Amino acid sequence: MRNWREFNSGPHNYVILKKGTDLHAFNQKIAGIIARESGDTYRTAFAMRFSDNYLYNTFEHGKRLGGRIEYVRMFTMIAAFILLIACINFMNLSTAKSGRRMREVGIKKVVGAGRKQLMFQFLGESFLVTFVAVTFSIFLVALFLPQFNQMTGKQLTLHISLELVLAVGCITLLTSLIAGSYPALYLSRFNPITALKGKLVSSVGELWVRKGLVIFQFSLSVMLIIGVMVVSRQLEYIQKKSLGYNKDHVIRFDSEGKMLNNQDNFTTALKQVPGIVNASGTSHKIVGPSGATSEIEWEGKNPHDIIFFEFTDAGYDFIETLGMTMASGRAFSKNFGNEPDKIILNEAAVNVMKLKDPVGKKVKVFNLNKEIIGVVKNFHFGSLHETVKPFFIELVPKDGSNWYKIIARIKAGQEHETIERIKKFYADYNPGFIFEYEFLDEAFQKQYTAETHVGILSRYFAGLAIVISCLGLFGLVAFEAQRRQKEIGIRKVVGVSVTNVAVMLSKDFLKLVLIAFLASLPLGWWIIHTWLLSFAYHIQIGPDTFLIAGASIILITFLTVGFQAIKASIANPVKSLRME
Repeated sequence: MRNWREFNSGPHNYVILKKGTDLHAFNQKIAGIIARESGDTYRTAFAMRFSDNYLYNTFEHGKRLGGRIEYVRMFTMIAAFILLIACINFMNLSTAKSGRRMREVGIKKVVGAGRKQLMFQFLGESFLVTFVAVTFSIFLVALFLPQFNQMTGKQLTLHISLELVLAVGCITLLTSLIAGSYPALYLSRFNPITALKGKLVSSVGELWVRKGLVIFQFSLSVMLIIGVMVVSRQLEYIQKKSLGYNKDHVIRFDSEGKMLNNQDNFTTALKQVPGIVNASGTSHKIVGPSGATSEIEWEGKNPHDIIFFEFTDAGYDFIETLGMTMASGRAFSKNFGNEPDKIILNEAAVNVMKLKDPVGKKVKVFNLNKEIIGVVKNFHFGSLHETVKPFFIELVPKDGSNWYKIIARIKAGQEHETIERIKKFYADYNPGFIFEYEFLDEAFQKQYTAETHVGILSRYFAGLAIVISCLGLFGLVAFEAQRRQKEIGIRKVVGVSVTNVAVMLSKDFLKLVLIAFLASLPLGWWIIHTWLLSFAYHIQIGPDTFLIAGASIILITFLTVGFQAIKASIANPVKSLRME
């Protein structure tokens, strides 16, 4: 049996620490255990909380780099941005309709109301609107939570607790202050005499603030559209990229019971089952990380270099079952007898070893001399988040003691009936054990569960942000049309067409959205480019992504603004002038 030094490829050990133990101090104590036991000074042991394993699951050279927590943070930021967009709409609509409340402010100031009192009144109104919105949102959460759980594979429940009440209360208060502060300051500063006369002249600064808020919220919407498009394309790229082996129609299951130490006979018999194309065994689970070692030597290697190779023990027909392609040399074959002293490398291993014409050369693995008989083209057993690692394949020991998994390729279109035959064969061969299997393509897809959920949720978030932005814009256009109804009436009386009136009302808002699109490009590109860098293999962001996003947001804006503009332009001018 290989000693710890040869096989210390990252085992997961579970330890119960005493209550109150300082994890940092504990890690300092165990930091040198690998060096003491094996002489390997390259790697360091460390402990982490089991509860952190799901969210903080990405490491490099023993350092935690994040993991799924990054998506939690990302969606928290997106949720905050969407809330901010809603607050901006409230600010814009409140200040836009300030003319209707001028006389109210003027009268209250005349009878002695101070600015502070008016500010509290408007903030109170903001709080009331927010409170009603929060109450309605809790109802919506309870309504759609089952669908959310089904979509994300979670089992979340809406449990009212003191912590939740305090958190929602803080969010409600903060949202009220953000949404209501600017309208409160703006409305409470009216001069009472000017307010009573009903004459309000907006300053250039006020107009720019309002336009700036529109630009800001639509910039966020554009970035979300770009994000949705890139995430969808990257997921599609993952599905279509060649892995270096054929994962379709291949099942894997554990080697256990009577099969242990007898796998070669088992796979030989399994191949006779109708519908089975080929079968083999391996110490690798195929999809996911494998064992790794630096215990490999070759001629010309720098003795000071520590290079880790992933590896697997495999049976005959392993390469053929997975549909791998040999770049040179051959695969293991019974035609050459037992080959325990033979080894197969992948192209990445040959490159890192800087070997020319590697077939036939000798290497030393785990202090055993091996002959390279073939080089297989690079393949992705791991996620596309990582580059292809140097990899070698050894022939499994004759007793099959290292066969942890059996793999079998099934004829396409005969999966169901073949699985039933395998179940019967397995029950006869290995009585008392349940046949539990998994398709490789399903296992491969599970590696990207988080990304798939990100793609789905980002579409909903982007849609929600766009709807909220358009609702605000819809209200602003409606108010603008009402404010300029006398002007519109006069223009129509003197012969201006409906189209010209609609263009007059629409062009300013379309300009703002176009500016928002241009302003969002640099930040949008940087954010999505940073996300793509988490994949070693990813798509390139082309100009078509931004053009489609820009065209989409402009079309959505045109439909939103155009509806109100056309509605105002076809109104009867006589009624508009009579109302004045």
